[in-house]
Amino acid sequence: MVLLSAAASAQKYNGVVDKTVAIVGNEMISLSDIESEAQMMRAQGLGSDRSVRCELLENMMTAKLFLMQSRIDSLTVNNDMVEASLNQRMDQVRTSLGGDEQVESYFGKPMYKLRQEWRSQLEDQTLTQQEQMEIANNIPDITPYDVKQYLDTVDVSSLPQIPIKYKMSQICVYPDREAAAIAVKEKLLSIRERILNGEKFATLARLYSEDPGSARKGGELGMASKSIFWPVFSDAAMALKPGIISQIVETPDGFHIIDVIEKKGDMFNARHILMKPKYTTEDRDKAFARLDSIKTAIDTGKIAFELAARFYSEDMASRTNGGQMADPATGSAYFEIDQIKPEDYAAVQDLEEGQISAPIESLDNEGRNGNLVYKIVRLDKIVPSHTATFEHDYAELLGQVTNIKQNEAISKFVKEKIKTTYIVIDPLFEDCEFTESGWAEKFRKEE
Repeated sequence: MVLLSAAASAQKYNGVVDKTVAIVGNEMISLSDIESEAQMMRAQGLGSDRSVRCELLENMMTAKLFLMQSRIDSLTVNNDMVEASLNQRMDQVRTSLGGDEQVESYFGKPMYKLRQEWRSQLEDQTLTQQEQMEIANNIPDITPYDVKQYLDTVDVSSLPQIPIKYKMSQICVYPDREAAAIAVKEKLLSIRERILNGEKFATLARLYSEDPGSARKGGELGMASKSIFWPVFSDAAMALKPGIISQIVETPDGFHIIDVIEKKGDMFNARHILMKPKYTTEDRDKAFARLDSIKTAIDTGKIAFELAARFYSEDMASRTNGGQMADPATGSAYFEIDQIKPEDYAAVQDLEEGQISAPIESLDNEGRNGNLVYKIVRLDKIVPSHTATFEHDYAELLGQVTNIKQNEAISKFVKEKIKTTYIVIDPLFEDCEFTESGWAEKFRKEE
C-alpha cells in the first residue's frame, strides 16, 4: 500500500476540484467528503495518509448502506445527541486550532457553514448507529446452551483470559481539610496582593503555580472553549475583564486566581495560579495513630472490621457497605491491578486474604487527581488470573458470544447489501485494500 502525505495526496488529485468517487444506491460520496474527514483528522492531531483515505471511503460506503436501511425502517434522528456531539466537536476543533478565526482559515469556510455540514454528518451518523444497533439487537437471545456450544467448539486460546482481581475493604480518615484550605487561601491572597501591587502574574505563576502544564508558560492556558474547564472556573473567567485579577476560585483541582488575557464568544485565554491544600506531618501522625488503634481493636477481636468501618470511616461511599470498596465507574467490588490506586496496591500486594494493611497515605476519587486520605485496607479476596470458565465467568463468556453474534449479523447485512445495492467506485481508489472483498467488484470500468 502506497502511503501519501497531504502534499502528495494533493498532487495525486491534481486538477480535480471535486468529483463523485462512489455511488451507493442513491447516495453519493465525493472526493471533498473524504478530504474533509482527512482534514478533520489532521486538526485533531491524527494521521491522514493514503491508506487512511481508503479506510475513510470504505467506512463511508458502509455507513451509506446502514443509512439507506434506516430510512426504510423509518428511524428518526436524536436531535439532542446530535447537538451535544456537534458542540463537542466544535469545542475540540476550536481549542485545538486556537479559536473561530483559525478554524475558518484552516477549513476555508465560515463557522455557520461548518456547523451546517457537521450537523448533517452527525445526523447521518446517528441514524447509521441506530440501524447498526437495530441489527445487533435483533439477534436471537443467547442462552447458556449457546455459551456451552461456543466453549465446546472454540480454540482455548480464543477464550477470554480473566486477569487477577482483588476485592478490598477500607477504613478512611481525612486530614483537617478546613485548616489546610484556610492556609492555602491565605497564601493565594498574599500572591494576589503582590500582583495588584505591580508584580508580574506570569512570574509568580512560574514560581508558585502547582499546575505543571501551565506554570512553565507563566500560567497561560491558551485559547480554549469554556466547556473543557470546571464550570465554576469557566464562569469566573468569563465574568472577568482582561487585566482584572479574580478572587479565589475553588474547583476539585484546588484553589485558583485567574487573569483573563482574551475572550472570544464562549472561548477564552487566561492565566491562572493553582495551589492545593497542604497537610503537615502532624496531620499524618494523628491520623495514623487513630487508624493503628482501630486496626489493633479489629486484630484483637474487640470489633469487627465491618462495624468499625460503619462507626469510624469518613469515606461515605464505602462506610455504609462495611468499608467494601467498589469501582465508581462500574460498581464492581472486584478490581484489576490497573484499576487500583498505586498506593492501595502497594499496601495489599503482599497481604494474604483477610489481612489488614498498616496505615497508608492515599487518594480518594474526588477531583481529577483525588484528595489526600489516610486509610487501612483489608484484602478480602484474590481471584487468580485464569482462562474463562462456564462455572465462574459466565457473564464474560456471555458478553463474548453476544459480541461475536452481533458482529456476524452486521457483517452479513453488509455483505448482502453490497450484492443487492447499486454501487460504483471510481478507479482512483482501485489500489485500496478494502476489508470487505465485495467492494472490489464495484469499480467503474474505464471506457
